Amino acid sequence: MAHEYMYYRMMGNTGIQVSVLSYGFWATYGVKERLTGDAGVETAKELMSIAREAGVNCFDHAEAYGNPNGEAERIFGAALKQLQHENPDLWRRSELVITTKIYWGGQGVNESGLSVKHCREGMDKCLQRLQLDYVDMVFAHRPDPLTPTATVVRAMTDLIRNGSATSWGTSEWSAQQITEAFWIARTEGLEPPQFEQAQYNMLHRQRFEEEYFPLYRPPYSLGTTIWSPLRSGFLTGKYLDGIPEDSRPTQDGYDWLLEDIEERRERGEFEIVRGLMTFAEKKGCTPAQLALAWCLKNPNVSTILVGATTADQLRENLACIDVAKELTDEEMENLEQILGNKPAGWIGPGGAGSRLIKTF
Repeated sequence: MAHEYMYYRMMGNTGIQVSVLSYGFWATYGVKERLTGDAGVETAKELMSIAREAGVNCFDHAEAYGNPNGEAERIFGAALKQLQHENPDLWRRSELVITTKIYWGGQGVNESGLSVKHCREGMDKCLQRLQLDYVDMVFAHRPDPLTPTATVVRAMTDLIRNGSATSWGTSEWSAQQITEAFWIARTEGLEPPQFEQAQYNMLHRQRFEEEYFPLYRPPYSLGTTIWSPLRSGFLTGKYLDGIPEDSRPTQDGYDWLLEDIEERRERGEFEIVRGLMTFAEKKGCTPAQLALAWCLKNPNVSTILVGATTADQLRENLACIDVAKELTDEEMENLEQILGNKPAGWIGPGGAGSRLIKTF
């Protein structure tokens, strides 16, 4: 199902086209009381429908989301089944790109990591919660210092060849770790990693733009799914005058965000955000839309994960496509002047070797 409004890009060498905006379930479902159980399913149905009707085809998950019981995946699975019953054409499985990630599965000593055992058992549980026969993309959620890379490649290859997934990739692996896995796979006749899920935003750039840059070209042709494009909400400006009561730093398990915000104050990043807010006001968009649009201008971004919790928030995020289309080269340069953090090795937004269906 093609949507004139939505843009699609290739996910590395998988041959799969993904919408440039994806809907992610991290820190959204199975966390707040109103987003668990039946209430979570109803909210998921509403927001998933808004995303899907706008052309979003990719939905991102992990066994760790909503832990200790993988509640986020459970909510998605229940919501998807109901949506497929209500509108089977819109929610055809062949049109959806569904992901999960393996690493943090449980409290037992063998219920985490990337051993063949946990990859197999973790995936089985993910598929049960998602109510699916397979996922399109599975990620090694972090590098595992206790499991040899060759073992991880073998474990992920097993998941692909037994039909549990169609492709695999990494999340927050170094370029060296990715290339090691790639060439182990090539030399041993196994399945190579084809995409990376990395943090990327206006204030966190070096790894994505500089360290990974050679991997966007053949033979790797690395696809990407980027997380925290708004820097956990910091780039929206909502933390400039204090911590809102219903924001993520007030939730259990997210105390680290409070420390992160204070560190950003000390580094002078509050002033950067104020500059971005002034730019956005002149541009006629919200700071969130500006931050998302800035990411979209980099063609090495295959898809951006957004994690809205309300319909208005999601619609606002989706409208970033219009902002990206209108951002000029001069305005992008003006943004660079505000940010003042362009990596020294950054070649430019054109990115040699990018495989695109459309660009902005």
